[in-house]
Amino acid sequence: MNQFEYPRPQLVRAHWISLNGPWNFMFDDERRCRMPDGATKWTHQIEVPFAPESRASGIGDTLFHTLCWYERAFHLAPHAGHTLLHFGAVDYRAKVWVNQHLVAEHEGGHTPFSADISGVLREEGTQLVTVCVEDDPHDLAKPRGKQDWLLEAHSIWYPRTTGIWQTVWIEQVASTYIQSLRWTPIFETYEIGCEIFATGDITEDLFVEVKIWHGANLLADDHYKLLGNEANRKISLSDPGIDDSRNELLWSPERPTLLTAEVSLHHRGKVLDMVHSYTALRSVAINRDRFMLNGRAYALRLVLDQGYWPESLLTAPSDAALKRDVELARAMGFNGVRKHQKIEDPRYLYWADRLGLLVWEEMPSAYRFSPKAITRMVREWTEAIERDYSHPCVIVWVAFNESWGVPNLTLTQAHRNAVEALYHLTRTLDATRPVIGNDGWEASATDILGIHDYDCNPDRLAARYTTSEATRTLFDQRRPGGRILTLDGFPHRGQPIVLTEFGGVAFDKHNGGARTWGYSRAHTADSFLDLYRRLLTVVNTTTMFSGFCYTQFSDTFQEANGLLCADRTPKIPLELISAATRNDDAKEECYPGID
Repeated sequence: MNQFEYPRPQLVRAHWISLNGPWNFMFDDERRCRMPDGATKWTHQIEVPFAPESRASGIGDTLFHTLCWYERAFHLAPHAGHTLLHFGAVDYRAKVWVNQHLVAEHEGGHTPFSADISGVLREEGTQLVTVCVEDDPHDLAKPRGKQDWLLEAHSIWYPRTTGIWQTVWIEQVASTYIQSLRWTPIFETYEIGCEIFATGDITEDLFVEVKIWHGANLLADDHYKLLGNEANRKISLSDPGIDDSRNELLWSPERPTLLTAEVSLHHRGKVLDMVHSYTALRSVAINRDRFMLNGRAYALRLVLDQGYWPESLLTAPSDAALKRDVELARAMGFNGVRKHQKIEDPRYLYWADRLGLLVWEEMPSAYRFSPKAITRMVREWTEAIERDYSHPCVIVWVAFNESWGVPNLTLTQAHRNAVEALYHLTRTLDATRPVIGNDGWEASATDILGIHDYDCNPDRLAARYTTSEATRTLFDQRRPGGRILTLDGFPHRGQPIVLTEFGGVAFDKHNGGARTWGYSRAHTADSFLDLYRRLLTVVNTTTMFSGFCYTQFSDTFQEANGLLCADRTPKIPLELISAATRNDDAKEECYPGID
Protein backbone atom coordinates (compact mmCIF):
# COMPACT_ATOMS: atom_id res chain seq x y z
CA MET A 1 0.00 0.00 0.00
CA ASN A 2 1.48 3.37 -0.98
CA GLN A 3 1.01 6.81 0.56
CA PHE A 4 -2.67 6.75 -0.47
CA GLU A 5 -4.76 4.61 1.86
CA TYR A 6 -7.99 2.72 1.12
CA PRO A 7 -9.93 5.20 -1.04
CA ARG A 8 -13.48 4.45 0.15
CA PRO A 9 -13.23 4.60 3.95
CA GLN A 10 -16.85 3.73 4.77
CA LEU A 11 -17.00 0.54 2.72
CA VAL A 12 -13.67 -1.20 3.20
CA ARG A 13 -12.65 -4.62 2.01
CA ALA A 14 -9.53 -6.41 3.13
CA HIS A 15 -7.92 -6.71 -0.28
CA TRP A 16 -7.47 -4.11 -3.00
CA ILE A 17 -4.92 -3.14 -5.63
CA SER A 18 -3.79 0.43 -6.17
CA LEU A 19 -3.09 1.50 -9.74
CA ASN A 20 -1.50 4.75 -8.62
CA GLY A 21 2.02 5.28 -9.90
CA PRO A 22 3.61 5.70 -13.33
CA TRP A 23 1.33 5.61 -16.41
CA ASN A 24 2.02 6.38 -20.06
CA PHE A 25 0.58 9.76 -21.00
CA MET A 26 0.12 12.09 -23.95
CA PHE A 27 -1.82 15.22 -24.87
CA ASP A 28 -4.00 14.96 -27.97
CA ASP A 29 -5.29 18.48 -28.57
CA GLU A 30 -5.58 17.77 -32.32
CA ARG A 31 -7.83 14.76 -31.51
CA ARG A 32 -5.88 12.42 -33.73
CA CYS A 33 -6.77 9.35 -31.66
CA ARG A 34 -10.27 7.98 -31.43
CA MET A 35 -9.63 4.53 -30.00
CA PRO A 36 -6.96 3.04 -27.72
CA ASP A 37 -5.12 1.34 -30.59
CA GLY A 38 -4.38 4.79 -32.00
CA ALA A 39 -2.71 5.99 -28.80
CA THR A 40 0.81 4.73 -29.37
CA LYS A 41 3.07 7.80 -29.32
CA TRP A 42 3.36 8.22 -25.57
CA THR A 43 5.26 11.47 -24.98
CA HIS A 44 5.30 11.48 -21.19
CA GLN A 45 5.21 9.34 -18.12
CA ILE A 46 2.83 10.68 -15.49
CA GLU A 47 2.56 9.91 -11.80
CA VAL A 48 -1.11 9.11 -11.13
CA PRO A 49 -3.15 10.45 -9.33
CA PHE A 50 -1.54 13.86 -9.90
CA ALA A 51 -2.88 16.07 -12.69
CA PRO A 52 -0.51 16.90 -15.56
CA GLU A 53 -0.62 20.60 -14.59
CA SER A 54 1.02 19.74 -11.26
CA ARG A 55 4.73 19.39 -10.64
CA ALA A 56 4.00 16.25 -8.59
CA SER A 57 2.84 14.51 -11.78
CA GLY A 58 6.30 14.81 -13.29
CA ILE A 59 4.92 16.94 -16.15
CA GLY A 60 3.90 20.37 -14.82
CA ASP A 61 2.34 21.59 -18.07
CA THR A 62 -0.06 24.49 -17.35
CA LEU A 63 -0.91 25.34 -20.98
CA PHE A 64 -4.38 24.87 -22.43
CA HIS A 65 -5.13 21.24 -23.34
CA THR A 66 -8.47 19.74 -24.34
CA LEU A 67 -7.76 16.02 -24.60
CA CYS A 68 -5.30 13.57 -23.10
CA TRP A 69 -4.70 9.82 -22.94
CA TYR A 70 -3.42 7.50 -20.21
CA GLU A 71 -2.32 3.87 -20.34
CA ARG A 72 -1.07 1.38 -17.80
CA ALA A 73 -0.40 -2.35 -17.79
CA PHE A 74 -1.15 -4.41 -14.72
CA HIS A 75 -1.13 -8.06 -13.75
CA LEU A 76 -4.26 -9.70 -12.38
CA ALA A 77 -5.05 -13.37 -11.97
CA PRO A 78 -8.47 -14.67 -13.11
CA HIS A 79 -11.20 -14.46 -10.50
CA ALA A 80 -14.45 -16.41 -10.18
CA GLY A 81 -16.47 -13.37 -9.10
CA HIS A 82 -16.40 -9.75 -10.24
CA THR A 83 -13.39 -7.50 -10.79
CA LEU A 84 -14.18 -3.83 -10.23
CA LEU A 85 -12.11 -0.93 -11.55
CA HIS A 86 -12.64 2.30 -9.56
CA PHE A 87 -11.75 5.93 -10.29
CA GLY A 88 -11.95 8.43 -7.43
CA ALA A 89 -12.28 11.45 -9.73
CA VAL A 90 -11.37 12.32 -13.32
CA ASP A 91 -11.80 15.85 -14.67
CA TYR A 92 -13.90 16.15 -16.76
CA ARG A 93 -15.24 13.57 -19.27
CA ALA A 94 -13.66 10.12 -19.21
CA LYS A 95 -13.78 7.00 -21.38
CA VAL A 96 -12.12 3.83 -20.08
CA TRP A 97 -11.04 0.74 -22.00
CA VAL A 98 -9.60 -2.48 -20.63
CA ASN A 99 -7.83 -4.65 -23.17
CA GLN A 100 -9.31 -2.51 -25.97
CA HIS A 101 -12.90 -2.99 -24.68
CA LEU A 102 -14.89 0.10 -23.64
CA VAL A 103 -15.94 -0.49 -20.03
CA ALA A 104 -17.00 2.94 -18.69
CA GLU A 105 -17.92 6.51 -19.60
CA HIS A 106 -18.36 9.23 -17.01
CA GLU A 107 -18.91 12.96 -17.02
CA GLY A 108 -18.16 15.10 -13.97
CA GLY A 109 -14.81 16.09 -12.54
CA HIS A 110 -15.36 15.60 -8.82
CA THR A 111 -17.21 12.32 -8.26
CA PRO A 112 -16.28 8.62 -8.48
CA PHE A 113 -17.25 5.98 -10.99
CA SER A 114 -16.59 2.25 -11.44
CA ALA A 115 -16.62 -0.46 -14.07
CA ASP A 116 -17.07 -4.22 -13.84
CA ILE A 117 -14.19 -5.45 -16.00
CA SER A 118 -14.63 -9.18 -15.34
CA GLY A 119 -15.75 -10.01 -18.86
CA VAL A 120 -12.82 -8.36 -20.64
CA LEU A 121 -9.86 -9.68 -18.64
CA ARG A 122 -7.36 -11.96 -20.32
CA GLU A 123 -6.96 -15.41 -18.86
CA GLU A 124 -3.22 -15.00 -18.54
CA GLY A 125 -0.62 -12.33 -18.84
CA THR A 126 -0.81 -8.55 -18.74
CA GLN A 127 -4.00 -6.50 -18.63
CA LEU A 128 -4.09 -3.03 -20.19
CA VAL A 129 -6.22 -0.08 -19.05
CA THR A 130 -6.52 2.98 -21.29
CA VAL A 131 -8.24 6.24 -20.36
CA CYS A 132 -9.19 9.13 -22.63
CA VAL A 133 -10.07 12.41 -20.89
CA GLU A 134 -11.72 15.43 -22.47
CA ASP A 135 -11.52 18.65 -20.47
CA ASP A 136 -12.14 21.89 -22.35
CA PRO A 137 -10.37 24.62 -20.32
CA HIS A 138 -12.61 27.32 -21.82
CA ASP A 139 -15.93 25.61 -21.04
CA LEU A 140 -17.60 27.80 -18.42
CA ALA A 141 -20.82 25.76 -18.43
CA LYS A 142 -19.32 22.84 -16.53
CA PRO A 143 -18.79 22.66 -12.75
CA ARG A 144 -15.15 23.72 -12.43
CA GLY A 145 -14.83 25.39 -9.02
CA LYS A 146 -11.75 27.58 -8.72
CA GLN A 147 -10.08 26.42 -11.96
CA ASP A 148 -9.02 29.48 -13.95
CA TRP A 149 -10.17 29.95 -17.56
CA LEU A 150 -7.23 32.30 -18.22
CA LEU A 151 -3.80 30.95 -19.00
CA GLU A 152 -2.24 32.45 -15.86
CA ALA A 153 -4.02 32.11 -12.51
CA HIS A 154 -5.34 35.47 -11.34
CA SER A 155 -7.23 37.03 -8.43
CA ILE A 156 -9.15 34.25 -6.62
CA TRP A 157 -8.78 31.64 -9.41
CA TYR A 158 -6.20 28.87 -9.47
CA PRO A 159 -4.44 26.51 -11.92
CA ARG A 160 -6.55 24.03 -13.83
CA THR A 161 -6.83 20.29 -13.13
CA THR A 162 -7.07 17.92 -16.07
CA GLY A 163 -7.61 14.18 -16.00
CA ILE A 164 -7.10 11.69 -13.19
CA TRP A 165 -6.67 13.41 -9.82
CA GLN A 166 -7.82 10.82 -7.29
CA THR A 167 -6.86 7.20 -6.70
CA VAL A 168 -7.39 4.50 -9.35
CA TRP A 169 -7.84 1.05 -7.83
CA ILE A 170 -9.13 -2.48 -8.28
CA GLU A 171 -10.93 -4.90 -6.01
CA GLN A 172 -12.16 -8.42 -6.63
CA VAL A 173 -15.46 -9.50 -5.09
CA ALA A 174 -17.79 -12.49 -5.11
CA SER A 175 -20.45 -13.09 -7.73
CA THR A 176 -22.90 -11.45 -5.29
CA TYR A 177 -21.57 -8.57 -3.22
CA ILE A 178 -22.42 -5.44 -1.21
CA GLN A 179 -22.62 -2.55 -3.63
CA SER A 180 -23.36 0.33 -1.24
CA LEU A 181 -23.97 1.09 2.39
CA ARG A 182 -25.74 4.13 3.83
CA TRP A 183 -25.94 5.21 7.48
CA THR A 184 -28.45 7.66 8.97
CA PRO A 185 -28.13 8.66 12.63
CA ILE A 186 -31.49 9.18 14.36
CA PHE A 187 -30.57 11.13 17.47
CA GLU A 188 -34.08 11.56 18.87
CA THR A 189 -34.68 7.81 19.29
CA TYR A 190 -31.07 6.61 19.65
CA GLU A 191 -31.23 4.63 16.43
CA ILE A 192 -28.97 4.14 13.42
CA GLY A 193 -30.61 3.81 10.03
CA CYS A 194 -28.86 1.24 7.84
CA GLU A 195 -29.49 0.79 4.09
CA ILE A 196 -27.63 -2.02 2.33
CA PHE A 197 -27.74 -2.69 -1.41
CA ALA A 198 -26.38 -5.86 -2.96
CA THR A 199 -25.66 -6.49 -6.61
CA GLY A 200 -24.45 -9.24 -8.90
CA ASP A 201 -26.23 -12.59 -8.96
CA ILE A 202 -29.22 -11.80 -6.76
CA THR A 203 -30.90 -14.99 -5.53
CA GLU A 204 -33.32 -16.03 -2.82
CA ASP A 205 -32.23 -16.48 0.80
CA LEU A 206 -29.73 -13.61 0.91
CA PHE A 207 -29.17 -12.22 4.41
CA VAL A 208 -26.98 -9.51 5.85
CA GLU A 209 -25.49 -9.43 9.32
CA VAL A 210 -24.77 -6.02 10.82
CA LYS A 211 -22.55 -5.62 13.88
CA ILE A 212 -21.91 -2.26 15.54
CA TRP A 213 -19.41 -1.56 18.32
CA HIS A 214 -18.63 1.35 20.59
CA GLY A 215 -14.99 0.60 21.30
CA ALA A 216 -14.95 -3.01 22.51
CA ASN A 217 -18.63 -2.90 23.49
CA LEU A 218 -20.92 -4.69 21.03
CA LEU A 219 -24.05 -2.55 20.61
CA ALA A 220 -25.88 -4.51 17.92
CA ASP A 221 -25.71 -7.84 16.11
CA ASP A 222 -28.67 -7.99 13.72
CA HIS A 223 -29.62 -10.25 10.81
CA TYR A 224 -31.87 -9.09 7.98
CA LYS A 225 -33.25 -10.86 4.92
CA LEU A 226 -32.73 -8.97 1.69
CA LEU A 227 -35.93 -8.06 -0.11
CA GLY A 228 -34.90 -8.04 -3.72
CA ASN A 229 -31.41 -6.59 -3.48
CA GLU A 230 -31.76 -4.40 -0.41
CA ALA A 231 -32.25 -4.25 3.33
CA ASN A 232 -33.41 -1.06 5.03
CA ARG A 233 -33.63 -1.13 8.83
CA LYS A 234 -33.33 1.01 11.95
CA ILE A 235 -30.98 -0.36 14.58
CA SER A 236 -32.02 0.62 18.09
CA LEU A 237 -29.27 1.39 20.58
CA SER A 238 -29.84 1.24 24.30
CA ASP A 239 -30.43 4.78 25.53
CA PRO A 240 -28.17 5.28 28.58
CA GLY A 241 -30.59 7.91 29.94
CA ILE A 242 -28.50 10.36 31.96
CA ASP A 243 -26.64 12.99 29.91
CA ASP A 244 -23.14 11.98 31.01
CA SER A 245 -23.67 8.47 29.74
CA ARG A 246 -25.55 9.57 26.62
CA ASN A 247 -22.72 11.92 25.66
CA GLU A 248 -20.33 8.97 25.58
CA LEU A 249 -22.08 7.79 22.42
CA LEU A 250 -22.49 11.17 20.67
CA TRP A 251 -20.21 12.51 17.96
CA SER A 252 -19.01 16.12 18.09
CA PRO A 253 -15.74 17.97 17.38
CA GLU A 254 -15.07 17.94 21.10
CA ARG A 255 -15.72 14.19 21.36
CA PRO A 256 -15.60 12.52 17.93
CA THR A 257 -17.02 9.15 18.96
CA LEU A 258 -17.25 6.76 16.03
CA LEU A 259 -19.15 3.48 16.05
CA THR A 260 -17.33 0.79 14.10
CA ALA A 261 -19.36 -1.59 11.97
CA GLU A 262 -19.00 -4.88 10.13
CA VAL A 263 -21.51 -5.86 7.46
CA SER A 264 -21.47 -9.31 5.90
CA LEU A 265 -23.59 -10.83 3.13
CA HIS A 266 -24.69 -14.47 3.55
CA HIS A 267 -26.33 -17.10 1.40
CA ARG A 268 -27.45 -20.31 3.11
CA GLY A 269 -24.73 -20.15 5.74
CA LYS A 270 -21.93 -19.07 3.40
CA VAL A 271 -20.32 -15.62 3.72
CA LEU A 272 -20.25 -14.04 0.26
CA ASP A 273 -18.90 -10.62 1.15
CA MET A 274 -17.73 -8.70 4.21
CA VAL A 275 -17.04 -4.98 4.54
CA HIS A 276 -15.92 -2.78 7.40
CA SER A 277 -17.44 0.61 8.02
CA TYR A 278 -18.26 3.16 10.68
CA THR A 279 -20.99 5.57 11.61
CA ALA A 280 -21.81 7.96 14.45
CA LEU A 281 -24.75 9.11 16.50
CA ARG A 282 -25.22 12.84 16.04
CA SER A 283 -27.81 15.33 14.81
CA VAL A 284 -27.63 18.66 13.04
CA ALA A 285 -30.62 20.97 12.82
CA ILE A 286 -31.86 24.55 12.80
CA ASN A 287 -33.88 25.91 15.72
CA ARG A 288 -35.03 29.46 15.12
CA ASP A 289 -31.85 31.55 14.77
CA ARG A 290 -29.38 28.95 16.01
CA PHE A 291 -27.50 26.04 14.52
CA MET A 292 -28.00 22.93 16.64
CA LEU A 293 -25.63 20.02 17.19
CA ASN A 294 -26.97 17.07 19.15
CA GLY A 295 -29.96 19.06 20.30
CA ARG A 296 -27.96 22.01 21.69
CA ALA A 297 -27.16 25.42 20.22
CA TYR A 298 -23.65 25.25 18.81
CA ALA A 299 -21.44 28.16 17.73
CA LEU A 300 -19.72 27.50 14.40
CA ARG A 301 -16.06 28.54 14.13
CA LEU A 302 -15.17 27.68 10.54
CA VAL A 303 -12.27 28.45 8.24
CA LEU A 304 -12.51 28.61 4.45
CA ASP A 305 -10.37 25.84 2.95
CA GLN A 306 -9.64 25.79 -0.79
CA GLY A 307 -8.00 22.34 -0.67
CA TYR A 308 -4.99 23.07 -2.91
CA TRP A 309 -1.30 22.20 -2.51
CA PRO A 310 1.55 24.01 -4.34
CA GLU A 311 3.12 20.89 -5.85
CA SER A 312 0.03 18.75 -6.41
CA LEU A 313 -2.91 21.18 -6.87
CA LEU A 314 -6.28 19.59 -5.96
CA THR A 315 -4.69 16.27 -5.05
CA ALA A 316 -3.16 15.97 -1.60
CA PRO A 317 0.48 14.88 -1.72
CA SER A 318 -0.34 12.02 0.67
CA ASP A 319 -2.90 10.72 3.10
CA ALA A 320 -0.77 12.15 5.89
CA ALA A 321 -1.18 15.60 4.32
CA LEU A 322 -4.97 15.29 4.50
CA LYS A 323 -4.76 14.26 8.14
CA ARG A 324 -2.40 17.16 8.87
CA ASP A 325 -4.83 19.68 7.37
CA VAL A 326 -7.56 18.46 9.74
CA GLU A 327 -5.15 18.65 12.68
CA LEU A 328 -4.05 22.18 11.74
CA ALA A 329 -7.63 23.47 11.49
CA ARG A 330 -8.30 22.14 14.97
CA ALA A 331 -4.99 23.49 16.30
CA MET A 332 -5.98 26.98 15.12
CA GLY A 333 -9.12 26.86 17.25
CA PHE A 334 -11.66 26.09 14.52
CA ASN A 335 -14.32 23.44 14.93
CA GLY A 336 -15.07 23.19 11.23
CA VAL A 337 -14.13 24.04 7.67
CA ARG A 338 -16.05 25.22 4.65
CA LYS A 339 -14.52 23.25 1.79
CA HIS A 340 -14.74 25.94 -0.85
CA GLN A 341 -15.65 25.05 -4.44
CA LYS A 342 -14.32 21.53 -4.07
CA ILE A 343 -15.74 18.06 -3.44
CA GLU A 344 -12.93 16.89 -1.20
CA ASP A 345 -11.28 13.49 -1.25
CA PRO A 346 -13.15 10.98 0.97
CA ARG A 347 -9.93 10.42 2.91
CA TYR A 348 -10.14 14.01 4.16
CA LEU A 349 -13.70 13.35 5.36
CA TYR A 350 -12.46 10.20 7.06
CA TRP A 351 -9.91 12.17 9.09
CA ALA A 352 -12.50 14.86 9.86
CA ASP A 353 -14.82 12.10 11.11
CA ARG A 354 -12.09 10.49 13.19
CA LEU A 355 -10.40 13.60 14.62
CA GLY A 356 -13.51 15.76 15.00
CA LEU A 357 -13.98 18.56 12.46
CA LEU A 358 -17.25 19.81 10.97
CA VAL A 359 -17.38 20.13 7.18
CA TRP A 360 -19.59 22.29 4.97
CA GLU A 361 -19.63 20.63 1.55
CA GLU A 362 -20.02 22.96 -1.43
CA MET A 363 -20.75 22.26 -5.07
CA PRO A 364 -18.07 23.58 -7.45
CA SER A 365 -19.63 26.26 -9.63
CA ALA A 366 -20.10 26.64 -13.33
CA TYR A 367 -19.79 30.22 -14.56
CA ARG A 368 -22.25 30.36 -17.43
CA PHE A 369 -25.97 29.82 -17.03
CA SER A 370 -27.63 27.41 -19.43
CA PRO A 371 -29.86 24.33 -19.24
CA LYS A 372 -26.76 22.25 -20.01
CA ALA A 373 -24.85 23.79 -17.10
CA ILE A 374 -27.68 23.15 -14.66
CA THR A 375 -28.14 19.58 -15.94
CA ARG A 376 -24.44 18.90 -15.38
CA MET A 377 -24.54 20.46 -11.95
CA VAL A 378 -27.59 18.48 -10.83
CA ARG A 379 -26.05 15.19 -11.96
CA GLU A 380 -22.71 15.77 -10.25
CA TRP A 381 -24.21 17.25 -7.08
CA THR A 382 -26.49 14.21 -6.77
CA GLU A 383 -23.45 11.93 -7.02
CA ALA A 384 -21.56 13.96 -4.42
CA ILE A 385 -24.42 13.79 -1.92
CA GLU A 386 -24.72 10.05 -2.43
CA ARG A 387 -20.98 9.58 -1.94
CA ASP A 388 -20.73 11.63 1.27
CA TYR A 389 -24.14 11.17 2.88
CA SER A 390 -22.88 8.82 5.62
CA HIS A 391 -19.98 10.96 6.87
CA PRO A 392 -20.88 12.40 10.30
CA CYS A 393 -18.52 15.36 9.78
CA VAL A 394 -20.61 16.70 6.86
CA ILE A 395 -23.20 18.99 8.43
CA VAL A 396 -24.28 21.47 5.72
CA TRP A 397 -24.70 21.29 1.94
CA VAL A 398 -24.02 24.48 -0.10
CA ALA A 399 -25.45 24.41 -3.62
CA PHE A 400 -24.35 27.81 -5.01
CA ASN A 401 -21.80 30.42 -3.95
CA GLU A 402 -22.09 34.18 -4.54
CA SER A 403 -24.52 33.72 -7.47
CA TRP A 404 -21.76 32.10 -9.57
CA GLY A 405 -23.41 30.46 -12.55
CA VAL A 406 -26.68 32.26 -11.79
CA PRO A 407 -25.53 35.90 -12.10
CA ASN A 408 -28.94 37.50 -12.70
CA LEU A 409 -30.83 36.32 -9.64
CA THR A 410 -32.39 39.73 -9.06
CA LEU A 411 -33.74 39.93 -12.63
CA THR A 412 -34.12 36.48 -14.19
CA GLN A 413 -36.66 33.99 -12.93
CA ALA A 414 -34.86 31.02 -14.48
CA HIS A 415 -31.78 31.77 -12.38
CA ARG A 416 -33.94 31.90 -9.24
CA ASN A 417 -35.60 28.65 -10.25
CA ALA A 418 -32.20 26.95 -10.48
CA VAL A 419 -31.22 27.92 -6.93
CA GLU A 420 -34.60 26.96 -5.50
CA ALA A 421 -34.60 23.68 -7.44
CA LEU A 422 -31.18 22.62 -6.15
CA TYR A 423 -32.13 23.62 -2.62
CA HIS A 424 -35.25 21.45 -2.71
CA LEU A 425 -33.49 18.62 -4.53
CA THR A 426 -30.79 18.58 -1.85
CA ARG A 427 -33.36 18.58 0.95
CA THR A 428 -35.09 15.69 -0.84
CA LEU A 429 -31.91 13.63 -1.19
CA ASP A 430 -30.92 14.36 2.41
CA ALA A 431 -33.58 15.47 4.88
CA THR A 432 -31.13 15.30 7.81
CA ARG A 433 -28.89 18.31 7.11
CA PRO A 434 -29.41 22.06 6.58
CA VAL A 435 -28.99 23.35 3.03
CA ILE A 436 -27.82 26.75 1.76
CA GLY A 437 -29.24 27.63 -1.64
CA ASN A 438 -26.88 30.52 -2.49
CA ASP A 439 -24.21 31.53 -0.01
CA GLY A 440 -23.04 35.12 0.42
CA TRP A 441 -25.94 37.23 -0.80
CA GLU A 442 -29.13 37.22 -2.91
CA ALA A 443 -30.58 34.36 -0.86
CA SER A 444 -33.90 32.74 -1.63
CA ALA A 445 -34.56 29.18 -0.47
CA THR A 446 -32.10 28.53 2.35
CA ASP A 447 -31.89 27.15 5.88
CA ILE A 448 -28.96 29.38 6.86
CA LEU A 449 -28.37 32.93 5.73
CA GLY A 450 -24.71 33.29 4.80
CA ILE A 451 -23.17 36.76 4.51
CA HIS A 452 -19.86 37.62 2.83
CA ASP A 453 -18.33 40.84 4.12
CA TYR A 454 -14.63 41.61 3.60
CA ASP A 455 -14.60 44.96 5.38
CA CYS A 456 -11.42 44.57 7.42
CA ASN A 457 -12.09 47.55 9.68
CA PRO A 458 -13.22 45.90 12.93
CA ASP A 459 -14.98 49.06 14.11
CA ARG A 460 -17.10 49.30 10.96
CA LEU A 461 -17.82 45.59 11.12
CA ALA A 462 -18.99 45.92 14.71
CA ALA A 463 -21.15 48.93 13.88
CA ARG A 464 -22.79 47.05 11.03
CA TYR A 465 -23.75 43.95 13.00
CA THR A 466 -23.97 44.77 16.70
CA THR A 467 -26.46 47.64 16.81
CA SER A 468 -29.79 47.07 18.51
CA GLU A 469 -31.61 47.19 15.14
CA ALA A 470 -28.89 45.45 13.18
CA THR A 471 -31.14 42.80 11.63
CA ARG A 472 -33.66 45.33 10.31
CA THR A 473 -31.08 47.75 8.95
CA LEU A 474 -29.00 44.95 7.48
CA PHE A 475 -31.82 43.67 5.28
CA ASP A 476 -33.53 46.99 4.56
CA GLN A 477 -30.73 49.52 4.25
CA ARG A 478 -27.22 48.04 4.14
CA ARG A 479 -25.67 45.86 1.49
CA PRO A 480 -22.42 44.07 2.43
CA GLY A 481 -20.44 43.54 -0.74
CA GLY A 482 -22.87 45.84 -2.55
CA ARG A 483 -25.45 43.03 -2.91
CA ILE A 484 -28.88 42.59 -1.38
CA LEU A 485 -28.91 39.76 1.13
CA THR A 486 -32.33 38.31 0.29
CA LEU A 487 -34.33 38.36 -2.93
CA ASP A 488 -37.79 39.85 -3.14
CA GLY A 489 -40.31 37.34 -1.92
CA PHE A 490 -37.80 35.73 0.44
CA PRO A 491 -37.55 37.94 3.52
CA HIS A 492 -35.40 36.83 6.43
CA ARG A 493 -37.58 34.36 8.34
CA GLY A 494 -35.41 34.13 11.41
CA GLN A 495 -32.92 31.60 10.00
CA PRO A 496 -29.46 31.52 11.60
CA ILE A 497 -27.14 34.20 10.24
CA VAL A 498 -23.54 33.13 9.68
CA LEU A 499 -20.73 35.38 8.47
CA THR A 500 -19.57 32.79 5.96
CA GLU A 501 -16.71 34.83 4.45
CA PHE A 502 -14.74 37.64 6.06
CA GLY A 503 -11.16 38.60 6.79
CA GLY A 504 -9.04 37.73 3.78
CA VAL A 505 -6.05 39.63 5.18
CA ALA A 506 -2.95 39.09 3.05
CA PHE A 507 0.34 38.74 4.91
CA ASP A 508 3.20 37.50 2.77
CA LYS A 509 6.07 36.93 5.14
CA HIS A 510 8.44 35.69 2.44
CA ASN A 511 8.53 38.35 -0.29
CA GLY A 512 6.73 41.35 1.19
CA GLY A 513 3.60 41.04 -0.93
CA ALA A 514 5.04 41.17 -4.44
CA ARG A 515 2.55 39.67 -6.93
CA THR A 516 0.25 38.42 -4.18
CA TRP A 517 -3.39 39.23 -3.59
CA GLY A 518 -5.77 39.69 -0.67
CA TYR A 519 -8.81 41.71 0.35
CA SER A 520 -6.60 43.82 2.62
CA ARG A 521 -2.99 43.61 3.71
CA ALA A 522 -0.84 43.41 6.84
CA HIS A 523 2.90 44.06 6.60
CA THR A 524 4.19 42.54 9.83
CA ALA A 525 3.35 39.51 11.94
CA ASP A 526 2.36 41.77 14.83
CA SER A 527 -0.06 43.82 12.73
CA PHE A 528 -1.46 40.64 11.18
CA LEU A 529 -2.11 39.10 14.59
CA ASP A 530 -3.57 42.34 15.95
CA LEU A 531 -6.04 42.67 13.07
CA TYR A 532 -6.99 39.00 13.28
CA ARG A 533 -7.65 39.32 17.02
CA ARG A 534 -9.82 42.40 16.59
CA LEU A 535 -11.84 40.87 13.74
CA LEU A 536 -12.39 37.64 15.66
CA THR A 537 -13.44 39.54 18.78
CA VAL A 538 -16.19 41.20 16.75
CA VAL A 539 -17.55 38.02 15.17
CA ASN A 540 -17.29 35.99 18.39
CA THR A 541 -19.23 38.56 20.42
CA THR A 542 -21.90 39.54 17.87
CA THR A 543 -25.08 37.87 19.07
CA MET A 544 -26.66 38.10 15.61
CA PHE A 545 -24.23 35.48 14.32
CA SER A 546 -24.64 31.76 14.85
CA GLY A 547 -21.10 31.35 13.63
CA PHE A 548 -18.45 32.53 11.22
CA CYS A 549 -16.06 31.34 8.52
CA TYR A 550 -12.72 33.12 8.23
CA THR A 551 -10.96 33.48 4.87
CA GLN A 552 -8.75 31.48 4.78
CA PHE A 553 -6.92 28.33 5.92
CA SER A 554 -3.72 28.66 3.88
CA ASP A 555 -2.19 30.75 1.13
CA THR A 556 -3.26 29.45 -2.25
CA PHE A 557 -1.03 30.43 -5.16
CA GLN A 558 -1.28 34.21 -5.60
CA GLU A 559 -3.85 34.52 -2.78
CA ALA A 560 -1.74 35.28 0.30
CA ASN A 561 -4.58 35.65 2.79
CA GLY A 562 -4.08 32.38 4.64
CA LEU A 563 -3.39 31.89 8.32
CA LEU A 564 -0.85 29.34 7.11
CA CYS A 565 1.64 29.58 4.27
CA ALA A 566 0.97 27.40 1.24
CA ASP A 567 3.29 24.73 2.68
CA ARG A 568 1.15 24.76 5.87
CA THR A 569 3.74 26.49 8.08
CA PRO A 570 2.02 28.97 10.44
CA LYS A 571 2.54 32.69 9.81
CA ILE A 572 2.19 33.30 13.54
CA PRO A 573 2.25 30.77 16.39
CA LEU A 574 -0.68 28.35 16.32
CA GLU A 575 -1.35 29.02 20.01
CA LEU A 576 -1.98 32.69 19.30
CA ILE A 577 -4.19 31.95 16.31
CA SER A 578 -6.20 29.49 18.40
CA ALA A 579 -6.63 31.90 21.29
CA ALA A 580 -7.89 34.62 18.94
CA THR A 581 -10.19 32.23 17.06
CA ARG A 582 -11.81 31.16 20.33
CA ASN A 583 -11.67 34.71 21.71
CA ASP A 584 -9.59 33.57 24.67
CA ASP A 585 -7.19 35.86 26.50
CA ALA A 586 -3.77 35.10 24.99
CA LYS A 587 -0.58 35.72 26.93
CA GLU A 588 1.44 37.28 24.14
CA GLU A 589 4.43 37.71 26.41
CA CYS A 590 4.80 33.92 26.41
CA TYR A 591 5.50 34.01 22.68
CA PRO A 592 7.95 36.87 22.16
CA GLY A 593 9.42 37.96 18.89
CA ILE A 594 6.82 36.67 16.43
CA ASP A 595 8.22 38.99 13.79
